[in-house]
Amino acid sequence: MQADVPARSAVVDLGSNSVRMVVFDGISRNPVPIFNEKAVLRLGRGLTATGRLNEDGMAMAADVMRRFHAIARGMNADPFEVLATAAVRDATNGPEFVEMLRQVMPGVPIRILSGIEEADHAAVGVLCGIPEADGLVADIGGGSLEVIRLDKEGRHDASTLPLGVIRLSDRAEGDLSRAKAIADADLAGVEWLEGMKGRTLYLVGGAFRALARLNMARTDYPLNILHYYTLNTSAAREMTAWLIGCNRKTLEKLPNAPRKRLDDVPFSATVLRRLIRRLEPERIVFCVDGLREGWYALNVAPNLQAEDPLDAVAREMSARLGRSRTLPEALVAWTAPLFPDETPQQARLRRAVCQMSDIGCHDHPEYRAEQTFLRVLWMQGGGFDHEARAALATALALRYEGEIDAPWLAPARALLTEESRDWAMTLGLALRLAYALCGGTEVLLDGTHLAREPDALRLYLTSARVAVRGDAVRRRLSRLGQVMGLESRLEEDGMTDAVAFA
Repeated sequence: MQADVPARSAVVDLGSNSVRMVVFDGISRNPVPIFNEKAVLRLGRGLTATGRLNEDGMAMAADVMRRFHAIARGMNADPFEVLATAAVRDATNGPEFVEMLRQVMPGVPIRILSGIEEADHAAVGVLCGIPEADGLVADIGGGSLEVIRLDKEGRHDASTLPLGVIRLSDRAEGDLSRAKAIADADLAGVEWLEGMKGRTLYLVGGAFRALARLNMARTDYPLNILHYYTLNTSAAREMTAWLIGCNRKTLEKLPNAPRKRLDDVPFSATVLRRLIRRLEPERIVFCVDGLREGWYALNVAPNLQAEDPLDAVAREMSARLGRSRTLPEALVAWTAPLFPDETPQQARLRRAVCQMSDIGCHDHPEYRAEQTFLRVLWMQGGGFDHEARAALATALALRYEGEIDAPWLAPARALLTEESRDWAMTLGLALRLAYALCGGTEVLLDGTHLAREPDALRLYLTSARVAVRGDAVRRRLSRLGQVMGLESRLEEDGMTDAVAFA
């Protein structure tokens, strides 16, 4: 890294409902937040009636922004920028408020984003976290709803609507029936949405994330990670109907209920329900990466966005926690014969597992399998969905002597299909065998290879590698063959009789 490249960067997202500052550490494909704090100001409360920012919120903002300024400067964040959205850009006293902020945060750029710019930043954020995203991004805030189309060619057809949860509540005077009619009318005015029917709907913004959090708690979802939480249309409709009809006391009883968001829930659920009715999406995907991560991708790491985020995080973890920089690539080639018909996605995941296959080497041996499993299951970012996350973590747990029926593997088992479970078991046990052969040293893996045949799994050892055979290798080869439904055989140079293991 060049000496003049900033080590940290910070952005303040100043919205109609809340203000949040995130400080990112370093420059990498996946943003690494090391400080993340939010304050609820409700600057947009009453804006529809008065045309002005809420006075109480403005007074609170001065103290909050003064704190953010001190923290960002103390952490040497550069670049450091404030992005103001719907409430500030629409209020008659918005310029006055911005001038006050300039006094509180001298020298800090303050940008008032247009609705189109806000939508574009959100779309870039989604692509940062879900690089294969293809469909409609809907970013809800307190003052507005931004929608923008994503496809392989880029970002298109952005629109902004006054359907943020605070503004919609004000416009409907708290009446959900009126809110429904208002949302339908506003969405009907966006003609290009007609062409988005049947596509994936990506949801961004705290008010939408609150819906996901409540639904995950209600259904005992096995993974407490919002990013990439996915619902089919039927499940999403059922969720919104439940949330619209549910009283606050019931919601408050759910684990980790976002209490400060509960008053907004019926309105954000109404907007989502109307979007579903308008679009009839194939699926609904919640994304935690939005405007702030879009800012990071555009301003801090623009040259890294072409990288695969999963490959980037796997290589980083391998370099930081593993013992060899060359063995992972050798393992990619060594395990390939076991998966002759793998899809591009399976190949991508297999490469990531091989990259991370030694990240538990410094952990306590009694807890190595579980620690590695949790490290991967719960890791931040990476650009992969929950099933893939569970498959990666399970494969690595089995590489470290974990067993598929271990109680601590239960969250992953609940997320895996039979196909992905079998894939994880095969790869994990293959890596367990590989490390028994080479002890984490690439030179000892060289001269060995696997071959998958219709009725047998064969491990070949050259004469230079015969010395590495032993009971551990035989047991692990036998176990791998059992999982694959194949007879396992050990083939050594100069020997015509194979050694078979049941």
